Amino acid sequence: MKSKYLLTFCGLSGILSVVLGAFAAHGLKAILSPYLIGVFETGVQYQFIHTIAIALCAILIHINIGIKARKYFFLAAICFIIGILCFSGSLYALALTGIKWFGPITPFGGLFFIFGWGLFTAAALQLKEVNK
Repeated sequence: MKSKYLLTFCGLSGILSVVLGAFAAHGLKAILSPYLIGVFETGVQYQFIHTIAIALCAILIHINIGIKARKYFFLAAICFIIGILCFSGSLYALALTGIKWFGPITPFGGLFFIFGWGLFTAAALQLKEVNK
């Protein structure tokens, strides 16, 4: 059941990543400075990378890998989601509004990405080898 919701999030986040990337490339060039377009594009890049990571977690949760590994992969996916919302979301808001107080939110998203990758590593260490 968790995989279904994580993969649904991935589908929507993937769509949003492509739309926002196209928006940055075509709609924002005349409006924003090259620096702010770079900020926006960094948000898109990190969102897309972590959307794929969430999809991988969801797939691994869905197969028989053991309770502990499943738990860690799920928690990693949740950290990646929070990271996308905080990191990418704050970069989008900063680029589009120019409001500087969005900037300090970005490192919290980065921390969630780091925690997520740590949990991903912990989950990988819990995987049992399959003898063929």
